[in-house]
Amino acid sequence: MAERPVWAGALTPRLAQFVAVARHEHVTRAAAELGVPQSTVSRALTRLENDLGVALFARRGRTVALTPAGRTFLTHAERALAAVEQAAESVRSDADPATGKVAFGFLHTLGWETVPELIRVFRAEHPRVRFALIQTYGEAMLDRLRAGELDLCLTSPIPDEPGLVASRLAEQRLSLVVPDDHPLASRKRVRLAEAADEPFVTLEPGYGMRRILETLCAEAGFRPRIAFEGEEAETIRGLVAAGLGVALLPPPVVPRAGVRELTVVPRAVREIGLAWLAGHPDTAPVAAFKSFLLSRRDRLLTG
Repeated sequence: MAERPVWAGALTPRLAQFVAVARHEHVTRAAAELGVPQSTVSRALTRLENDLGVALFARRGRTVALTPAGRTFLTHAERALAAVEQAAESVRSDADPATGKVAFGFLHTLGWETVPELIRVFRAEHPRVRFALIQTYGEAMLDRLRAGELDLCLTSPIPDEPGLVASRLAEQRLSLVVPDDHPLASRKRVRLAEAADEPFVTLEPGYGMRRILETLCAEAGFRPRIAFEGEEAETIRGLVAAGLGVALLPPPVVPRAGVRELTVVPRAVREIGLAWLAGHPDTAPVAAFKSFLLSRRDRLLTG
């Protein structure tokens, strides 16, 4: 069986010529509008009809008229050209320096306060730049970055892999969170190894904080016993307040009743970085926002 032609690739270059001739009902006038020789348009129409195997025009001297098949094809051709025009306008609009769009990903824990404040400050200088905001966990965010769905993302741990570029922007101290009636609750400082026998409440695999917890516990000489897994840091704190375990978390935006936040020694931190695709050209708004974020190094979390 002969392979079916790939119609889009074969027909698309000739659609504008077909529509112009259909509109003018005259090849010479259509060619003048398109700025090409009449012979070029005539050959394109002949090839188009040959490819489709139907007559699109009835020739009447120097003029042409659409056949029933031509009228049907015109309806779809106009829709196709309108869709191409819309697609072109969309990408041009997204790249516009003043009104373009930035697809920006960030961790859940940065969504309460840090990201809204960053965008507020940036838009003071770029008031019409638009944002598509994606709030998710580390591995899912990097997957979307690799797929080209994001322009930039704030993530932790900072990725170190081929195809991605990352720059450290901030360091955030982590605390051991315990119920307020826990034996360690009266302490201000604690070694992580002192929690080796405790049940841990933590984020699910794939979250950056889960990787950091497992790494820090391994450095302290133990593997954490996971009692509960969740998807959001404040839910984890709620489970700790309910006495269901302890957790290693970044600082809360608002203090949570029922828990104590203990300083971990040696110092436990997570690094937060900005990541983007290597070799990926930035539009003007993306370049401006990237430059702004990089200028906030070591001030990212302080407003």
